[in-house]
Amino acid sequence: MRPSDFPEQDVEVWPEHVDACLLFCSVSTQWRVGMGGATGLDYPAVFATLDRLHRGKTDDERDAIFVDVQVIERAALEEMNSRD
Repeated sequence: MRPSDFPEQDVEVWPEHVDACLLFCSVSTQWRVGMGGATGLDYPAVFATLDRLHRGKTDDERDAIFVDVQVIERAALEEMNSRD
């Protein structure tokens, strides 16, 4: 992905999605890549960053953040693959 792939505009993030958005942005360079391009995020890096950013959260809260990141991940993969 290149900076030119993203329009320069403000994007509103609902409060309930801020933690997942921040985590996704923090691991945005941690993609697993194969011959066909990105296949998904490197989950060990995601979990390490999740633990570091959200130490004070309960296990259930961190699980919910991870599930939200997976939703973002799938949408990002669909977008990246649609540009082939």
